[in-house]
Amino acid sequence: MGVCGKDNETALLQDLLVHAAKGIAMVMHRAGVLGVRDREIDRFIVEMLFTTVTNVNFDPIRIEALLGKAGTLLERAKSHYQTAAGKAGQPVESLGGAVQWKVPANRSEMLRQAEALSIAKKLEALGPDATGLQELIVYGLKGMAAYADHAMILGLEDDQVYDFFYEALDFLTGPKATDVDALVAMAMKVGQVNLAVMELLDKANTDTYGHPEPSVVRITPKKGKAILVSGHDLKDLEELLKQTAGKGINVYTHGEMLPCNAYPKLKKYPHLAGNYGGAWQDQQKEFDAFPGAIVMTTNCIQKPRDSYKNRIFTCGLVAWPGVVHIKNRDFTPVIEAALAQPGFTEDAEEKTITIGFGRNAVMSVADKVIEAVKAGKIRHFFLVGGCDGAKPGRNYYTEFAQQVPDDCVILTLACGKYRFNKLPFGDIDGIPRLLDVGQCNDAYSAIQIAVALANAFGCGVNDLPLTLVLSWYEQKAVCILLTLLHLGIKNMRLGPTLPAFIGPNVLNVLVEKFNIAPISTPQEDLKAMLAG
Repeated sequence: MGVCGKDNETALLQDLLVHAAKGIAMVMHRAGVLGVRDREIDRFIVEMLFTTVTNVNFDPIRIEALLGKAGTLLERAKSHYQTAAGKAGQPVESLGGAVQWKVPANRSEMLRQAEALSIAKKLEALGPDATGLQELIVYGLKGMAAYADHAMILGLEDDQVYDFFYEALDFLTGPKATDVDALVAMAMKVGQVNLAVMELLDKANTDTYGHPEPSVVRITPKKGKAILVSGHDLKDLEELLKQTAGKGINVYTHGEMLPCNAYPKLKKYPHLAGNYGGAWQDQQKEFDAFPGAIVMTTNCIQKPRDSYKNRIFTCGLVAWPGVVHIKNRDFTPVIEAALAQPGFTEDAEEKTITIGFGRNAVMSVADKVIEAVKAGKIRHFFLVGGCDGAKPGRNYYTEFAQQVPDDCVILTLACGKYRFNKLPFGDIDGIPRLLDVGQCNDAYSAIQIAVALANAFGCGVNDLPLTLVLSWYEQKAVCILLTLLHLGIKNMRLGPTLPAFIGPNVLNVLVEKFNIAPISTPQEDLKAMLAG
């Protein structure tokens, strides 16, 4: 049983779904060379991978349905390839492995197939280095699929990105997938393409909702009926805000939805009342205490307690057995549940935090930042963020942020910031010492801030007084790490532990080439970072 409540059967079905995706990709990669494009298959590959990301779909019945659709689309892909090859006068390549997969007749047969695909079997056949790198690539593709899906929902897609999903999944089925050098090269390419996908998502978000702007956000509840929205999806929140307008319901963000309060076209809704609670791993306690309805968009759901299972809803790709799933963004059941709950009976004492320091906002005051650095008022920048979790050792990030000297600035993003984002940090000549860049989905924004500062100082990013201190947890963190490695970013600190699925030999290479290091203690790490 996983920490989030995922059982072994569901995990096995997800492994089989990835296997089916590889089969489709093998055919579509070859068909694509012959000019074939099937947008339904493109999008489905992304949805298949995103479905298997940590904390997304825990419902085996829904995964079985996806496997059924995968079988249908695999046959369609084969037909595309055969037709295109015939028109081009080329022979159809004889393919084995995942291409020959057929949808099993029942769940027990699905599970039997999936058992043969386990990591234990791979380790036995390939050893830790090749197996670990294959998993690194798969996890990177899963995270990239999440970003591509968010962008697609807002209307932005890229054929080259879809083609790369096919290329990378096909690569994992071929002879080079046992060669460590080839695997490392493909992992770096995942990082390269993921940068383009994050740029696509950044454009989708900002074109649709405007650039985030510094915003004071209430973090204590108001009197009235209430709906809480968690996950990552901006479109879901927008549709909910439209449907709840004028109904006397306050809508609150939770977890990675906090940054939505800084987008101009979302914050215009007066009943977007602020943020409630913290990171995903605290949701069971926080949802239990929330006197309204709850909506989970995309990932970050945990096993719901019985106390709120009848008032929590899922939408999009996220699902949990026995939880009502919203279709076509019709939030009527959520609204009805919210109206049936007591809501907050009085206003809590008002407390606020300031968010919204995306690349546009930070670059608008870049001259002040650069001037403060040159004047010696800002000594160092720390990017402290990433995915949070319940594992012991994550209080390191709270202690680290508290011990950062007063002449240093902290940039933060993703749910790791909840370890310290409600603490007072003050400012340096009007520049806040804590700059909240946004979601994990906004990593592109943080990268662009670093690149812009490097350009302003006429140096490389590695020469900036900047250190990345990353909280490591789920699979979207993998693709961001690969992007940072692709960009040549060095001297990163990862914690609470280094990636466990990377074999020791490969990990040594990463440590030697990029100087990746595990966190130790805040005092020791700060001393080393500020001495560099």
